[in-house]
Amino acid sequence: MTVKLNKTAFDHAKSLVRKGRTTLDERDDWSEHAPTADRENAYLDKHGWREYGQWYLGIDTDMDAETKGHYKFPYGDFRRVHRCGVISAESRAAQNDYDDITSAVAELHELLDGEHA
Repeated sequence: MTVKLNKTAFDHAKSLVRKGRTTLDERDDWSEHAPTADRENAYLDKHGWREYGQWYLGIDTDMDAETKGHYKFPYGDFRRVHRCGVISAESRAAQNDYDDITSAVAELHELLDGEHA
């Protein structure tokens, strides 16, 4: 499995933060705030793979781009960047030594906390 930073998603996330489209929740809220499989499917049906992919900071280059397995490290609910999603992605990326994703997510985390500190 080769996972790398999804630059399009990273740029999208930064844009959302700059626009104030964020939810400043707590670290442990992600299990409740992460989109369900049904929500993911509904979003995918309505918007397609390209827009779906903008909500995932990592991509598995070994997987077909039109599969959910291609997309890793979600950070929001298809409307807003969730602080808890960013923190979760930051932790998981660091645990798996995905340095480019870890660095990008740390930047997002800083933007979120800096914007609302």
